[in-house]
Amino acid sequence: MLAAPPARGQGARAESLQDLNGSLVDLADRVSPSVVQILVAGYGLQRQGNEGSGNADVVVSRQRAIGSGVIVDPGGYIMTNAHVVAGAEHIQVALLPPASGLQALHPSELHHTRTLDATLVGKDTDLDLALLKVNSTGLPALKFAEYRSLRQGEMVFAFGSPEGLANSMSFGVVSSVARQPDPDSAMVYVQTDAPINPGNSGGPLVNIQGDIVGLNTFIVTSSGGSQGLGFAIPSNQVRFAYGQLRRFGHVHRALIGVNAQTITPALAAGLKLPQDWGLLISDVVPDGPAAKAGVKIDDIVFSIDGQQAGSLPVFEHALQPHVDGDTVRLQVLRDGQKVELEVPVVVAHHSYDQLTDLADAEKDLVPALGIVGIDITPRVADLVGSLRITSGVIVAAKTAEPSGFETPLQAGDVIHGLNGKPVTGIDDLRAALKDIAPNGPLVLQVEREGHLLYVTQE
Repeated sequence: MLAAPPARGQGARAESLQDLNGSLVDLADRVSPSVVQILVAGYGLQRQGNEGSGNADVVVSRQRAIGSGVIVDPGGYIMTNAHVVAGAEHIQVALLPPASGLQALHPSELHHTRTLDATLVGKDTDLDLALLKVNSTGLPALKFAEYRSLRQGEMVFAFGSPEGLANSMSFGVVSSVARQPDPDSAMVYVQTDAPINPGNSGGPLVNIQGDIVGLNTFIVTSSGGSQGLGFAIPSNQVRFAYGQLRRFGHVHRALIGVNAQTITPALAAGLKLPQDWGLLISDVVPDGPAAKAGVKIDDIVFSIDGQQAGSLPVFEHALQPHVDGDTVRLQVLRDGQKVELEVPVVVAHHSYDQLTDLADAEKDLVPALGIVGIDITPRVADLVGSLRITSGVIVAAKTAEPSGFETPLQAGDVIHGLNGKPVTGIDDLRAALKDIAPNGPLVLQVEREGHLLYVTQE
């Protein structure tokens, strides 16, 4: 009789552990099919020789890298880190095979993945985010979690390919909801003690519902491996970048023409500021929106659009959703008095956006490739910067659906050749396309971000 209560307690504990175990297995079953391994081939700089002797040479060598990504749209869109695909000439993604779930697969069959070629839709190196596209539909996509609901102490799970080990899962807790490593950068990260290692970059950090809390991006380590200090780009930033990259191929940023810095005790003491915390306007662009609205250097930002803005991330996040023509209500502290200002917003457009202003959507359309192309003129060359080859056709925009050949072109690509023949202008391109027989091969020589590469029909 005395032994009966402990037996019941042990049974309840075992049942609770079984419930937890089942929940984690179910979570892995839901999330893993949405996580991909990214295989990148390209060229990079490498030192050869004895660096200590001063005889080391820097050479360009072919390199391969492995990272992770997460499917965010069933139509084949995948988010990852920009550094995962840096210098890539060829990108492939490995997906788990379609099945009713991982439970339908024996562990020995988990290596039977599908490998698909991927194209780079766009990237933003400041945010360290990139968007890939594979030619497949009906893929299992994960939802974005609401970042505002995230709390310190929540259980989270990191998925990816640490050290190339595909389809790995680890778990921990949210150590910090908004860690800001650099006080003068607006970037904040979700900090977690879930083990993250090289190769996890670009993989999702998810909550117990299997929704994306963040995108694993870097670790702080002295050993090269996980020390419980992992960092993920928050879901709201990933979702914002996804929309921008899918629409434009790059990120548009709302600006008001100021530079702001975090107030430190040393800064406050030296400038005799009334407070040693908050945000200080350190620069106002001459004739910019803020200057015209009356913002001054050494103003202390009190609030933006009614929201207290004591940090750079809060300030930048408040600006993010605005578009050209909007205004923000800025309240600043100046000479001990609060001053309210209405400041117009401008959106910084990428130089490639200006190409669309030069293009005639009807005259410059190349239907066979589904692009709007522009001849390289001196004005166009000034917009895109130095080119390896100073003639060709630059892709100003892509159409929704090509009527002929589907190729992985991006806005800003410069077409220099078709099937081994030079392309000096749009007339050359159209004539060469007409010479291709139905179902014939199509290989374009393209210049992209200073590198020459070949792209083929998908």
